[in-house]
Amino acid sequence: MPAVVRGGPPKPRRPRAEAPVSPSKGKPAPRGAQPAAKLHAAKGVGLSPTVALTVAGAALGLGLVVMLATGHRAERIGMSMVHGVDNSFASAGFKLKTVHIRGASSTAQADILAASGLYLNQPTLGMDLNDVRTKVQGVGWVKDAKVVRMLPDTVLIAVEERPALAVWQNQGRMKVIDGEGRVITEADPARFPQLPLVVGQGADQAAGLILPAVASRPRLRDRLEALVRVDDRRWDLRLKDGSLIQLPAIDEESALIQLDQLDQRQRILDMGFARIDLRDPEMVAVRPRDAALPGQPAAGGA
Repeated sequence: MPAVVRGGPPKPRRPRAEAPVSPSKGKPAPRGAQPAAKLHAAKGVGLSPTVALTVAGAALGLGLVVMLATGHRAERIGMSMVHGVDNSFASAGFKLKTVHIRGASSTAQADILAASGLYLNQPTLGMDLNDVRTKVQGVGWVKDAKVVRMLPDTVLIAVEERPALAVWQNQGRMKVIDGEGRVITEADPARFPQLPLVVGQGADQAAGLILPAVASRPRLRDRLEALVRVDDRRWDLRLKDGSLIQLPAIDEESALIQLDQLDQRQRILDMGFARIDLRDPEMVAVRPRDAALPGQPAAGGA
């Protein structure tokens, strides 16, 4: 007998229904599709160059209108705030107490201090150092200047001074000049009797060359009263005893050397000649003082 299988014959399995495949999921997305979509979206958000320029121009114009309408009120408000800060720091001790001036003679220091515009208890933090330097350099004594703020209460003014070279007389006016012929307007000529006197048009510019040559010859320098510029070409040296030494327009140094030699051999500067003419390099011409006219009494005579 055939074996009996419990439960009867096996039931056939029903196949599971598969979900329909979506067209979008069935195929893999091509590379770069998603970034391209993002870029496209970004383009829609940005502004075109034309629109951006228009907006910027409108903002600038609005700012100008506001500034004109308020009369620079914003600038004035800012300056008020700065002054307020300066005053606050000044109350804390940041105010001017001392000014040191270096490199200047005692004669020039007062003029430099007056021109600087600095004053006692001035706020030091808000001080315009460039403005102070410009004012100091406008002083005739000053060739160059440097201004340094030393907190909390000191300012240092270091200057390069123009040394006084001579007193220049022209058209009845006397002025102190430096080696470059620049007038030192603050200097009083009456306070510099020790300086040599140069006279005439162009003497201010030419003095820087002739005066060192004269100063190197003590016998001539000590007898000198004035140097007179003739036709802005050459010099006449007037001595204290009334003598006149005429120098050439060219090669003054050679003429002075010739004068040195004569003075060493014959003491020509002590002879009291009315004139010593050195204009001709081949010959030295001298003229004695005029004798007393007939019938005129001699000096000291009865």
